[in-house]
Amino acid sequence: MNIIKDIFGITAAIFVLAFVSACDSSVDESQPAQATSEAAVVDQAASAEPEPMPESESEPETTVMAYGRFVPEREDDFAWENDKVAFRVYGPSSGGKGQVSGVDAWLKKVPYSIIDKWYAGFLVGKSYHKDHGEGYDPFHVGDTRGVGGTAIWIDGKAWPAGKYATYEVLQKGAEVVEFKLQYEWETPLGLVAESKTISLALGEQLYRVNSVFTLDGKPASLPVAIGLTTHDEKAQVFSNQETGRISTWEAIDDIGVGTGVLIAADLIAAIMHIPSEDKDASHIWLLTTTNEGGELSFRAGFAWQGAQEITTIEAWNEYLDTRAGE
Repeated sequence: MNIIKDIFGITAAIFVLAFVSACDSSVDESQPAQATSEAAVVDQAASAEPEPMPESESEPETTVMAYGRFVPEREDDFAWENDKVAFRVYGPSSGGKGQVSGVDAWLKKVPYSIIDKWYAGFLVGKSYHKDHGEGYDPFHVGDTRGVGGTAIWIDGKAWPAGKYATYEVLQKGAEVVEFKLQYEWETPLGLVAESKTISLALGEQLYRVNSVFTLDGKPASLPVAIGLTTHDEKAQVFSNQETGRISTWEAIDDIGVGTGVLIAADLIAAIMHIPSEDKDASHIWLLTTTNEGGELSFRAGFAWQGAQEITTIEAWNEYLDTRAGE
């Protein structure tokens, strides 16, 4: 009888060790998502568990870093941040009208990483749309371009992408976060795809974009518009063609928020402020063209008065203009 008990005990121990080993496995973010379509990514995300938090993030209040990740627990968001600013875009399984490829701004006033903490709060009913002392997300994106979203520009009309199809994390958790998002959408010109590499370094208000566009599977010179929402004309708009800047400033909950885009001045075809009576349609646009290889680079970002660093539109425009050509 004791022999049987011993055998049973050893078998159970082996089972437990195997179970623990299986649970310890994690997603390799250095590899692109296997999905090649929105539907496939939805299937992948539906069965995905939230990414495990690295050991360095076990105490987020003390962790200052450039960071980003795929967020399956919140409808496939992709979020990224540094010590100054945070952003997100909506993923394939996000529901509801308006959650497309515009860039959302998360207003933070602490240097440490908040993405995992805010999403963890979301899962237990703590809203990141309310400021609990670290900042919050009051910034409406909807159908807009948000903070520097792109679109194909055809006959005075923007043709933006929908939600991203796949993602690949290139680096994170140190001084720079870098990742790649893939978009594909139909336009009157044909099937457009954008491979968008985004990076954000510590200390910066602006993320950097290096995109490659294709038309019907081939690199092409395409008319592109980079937009800043004016939130139905609640924001003032500004521009400086000599420095390659467009910018906005508005009050959200009585606190100033500025957004901006910078591009090489010689790439600007036009700057256009187009108000509209339609909800989410008002923007200031920077119009440009990709090169023959479909390549386009620019920077975009924001400043929040609540962070108590850049507190006026004059300071925001100066910040942007002094970084022209970097």
